[in-house]
Amino acid sequence: MLVSVLLLPMFFALTGMRTRLDLLNGKSTWMWAGIVLLAAVFGKMGGAVLAARVTGQSWRDAAALGALLNTRGLVELIVLNIAYNVGAFSPTLFTMMVVMALMTTISTTPILNLLGVQDRSAPQSLEAERSAA
Repeated sequence: MLVSVLLLPMFFALTGMRTRLDLLNGKSTWMWAGIVLLAAVFGKMGGAVLAARVTGQSWRDAAALGALLNTRGLVELIVLNIAYNVGAFSPTLFTMMVVMALMTTISTTPILNLLGVQDRSAPQSLEAERSAA
């Protein structure tokens, strides 16, 4: 309870205060931020899709698994903060990586919607139940 109520919001606040979007001020830096984002999406989704296909999953299920792998934003932020603390990243690269973590996490639901994947744990609406009956 203490972690989710106090420490987790403080962690996000600390990450937000360290993230300096003003450093992404030119076409070149936005281009590199885009390259980082594309590399992350293709790396995470591509690896998951290939592994799922090798194990016999359909393309749709493999792509859904790859999209779900994009939700690892919290873990990425933890690793990014540790790396930033030890000086592994410049403030600009840290900002690019935080933007990447946020964008990949945000894009998960739209990708799953495009694939037609539904939340099976959520209760169905009355309309959906009636049409299924």
